[in-house]
Amino acid sequence: MHMHDNMKKTILALTVLAAGIQLHASEPWNVERCMQYAADHSHSVRLQKFALDDSHAAKTQAIGAFLPNVFGSVSGQMNFGRAIDPETNTYTDVSTLYNGYGLQTSLTIFDGLQRYNELRMAKANEAMGRSGLEAEKDDVALKVYKAYMDLAYCLGATEQVARKRDESLALLHQTEVMAEVGQKSDADVAQMRATLASDDYELTHMQTQTTKARLALKQLMNYPADSSLTIARPAIPERLGDIENSDKTIAYATLANPRIAKAKQAVDAARYNLHGARGALLPSLSLSGGISTSFYRNLDHGGHTSFSEQFKNNAGEYVSLSLSIPIFNRFATSSTIRRRKIALEQAKENLRYEQSELRRVIVEATADVENSDKEVEKMRVQVESDSIAAHLTMRKYEEGLASSIDVKTAAITLLQSRVKLLQSELTLAYNRRLLNYYNGERLWNE
Repeated sequence: MHMHDNMKKTILALTVLAAGIQLHASEPWNVERCMQYAADHSHSVRLQKFALDDSHAAKTQAIGAFLPNVFGSVSGQMNFGRAIDPETNTYTDVSTLYNGYGLQTSLTIFDGLQRYNELRMAKANEAMGRSGLEAEKDDVALKVYKAYMDLAYCLGATEQVARKRDESLALLHQTEVMAEVGQKSDADVAQMRATLASDDYELTHMQTQTTKARLALKQLMNYPADSSLTIARPAIPERLGDIENSDKTIAYATLANPRIAKAKQAVDAARYNLHGARGALLPSLSLSGGISTSFYRNLDHGGHTSFSEQFKNNAGEYVSLSLSIPIFNRFATSSTIRRRKIALEQAKENLRYEQSELRRVIVEATADVENSDKEVEKMRVQVESDSIAAHLTMRKYEEGLASSIDVKTAAITLLQSRVKLLQSELTLAYNRRLLNYYNGERLWNE
């Protein structure tokens, strides 16, 4: 009996645990969670990570350019027939084996600061890669935020249409009852059936739009298309509050926005790349040295010195200093300099564009927040008025003072107002979040 009770408790515990896991798995996703998921899984973000890794490897390579080259060599040669005997330095008909061993190193002492500027360029490229990754994450997150709001709109509009459809169904039943006692005509019943059919069509249409909006959100997140995704109802700002002056926002964003930082770092990289090209006009100085030894053996007869003795006795060293002065290289250096000047001007122009675009977006976002806030307040009043009007029209219809057409018109007007209010509220939430982003607020907490 005791074992049976324990088994029941175990089964109950497992059931509760499974239910808890299932409940957790089906929990609605808020917009911050969706943005973070997109930042971690988006294809474009992954490509930016690869670009950052590549720039890091390039910086390591640029650092390594300051170190000496060291390499070893081993050679082997067999001679048959007439050859020079290394021991007698005379020609003889013998078969010989020769092995050579060497260790060489070289170091560039001065190259017109080309390596130095290439290192600075590599560091700027790495910083640009980090800024590019951050900018791409933010861009993806904002797109996800917009798609999230689009889905929220479709869900809310579907709810409103379903609500109207239920009201139309109830009104149809009421009209049918009233028609049986002669209070309403068959034309009124037909009109209510037509209204219900129209609501059914609109509901199906909104359900289709909701499916499309959900798939669009999944695509931006790189979320499995065949997995369920339920979103939470987004929070709607109740009141606007203070709005930062657009000039203040622009001043802050110019310093902190990753797209601007990326453009500035691209200018730095282009400038260092140009300096590196100019360094090719200067002389270069390099130092090299090495040690070598060899081993000789007569294959036809013995008598040669042992390997260890020859390895020691035949060893030698050398050191050389080389100065290279560029005179003419078929206009390669001058052409490279000219092209890199153009690349620098392009980078500067792109920076000016990004700064101009940033100012435009911030000014537009500030105006959008103010306008959408006014729109929300106006639509809330409109919904209240249309709701009262629809209620009064319904009362008049029941009393025979209004037609079915009047009821239909009032219901459609109320539905349109409610849907427009929903759209205005979601637009306000998005515009507010966008403006807060340019004011330094994180889109999500990692």
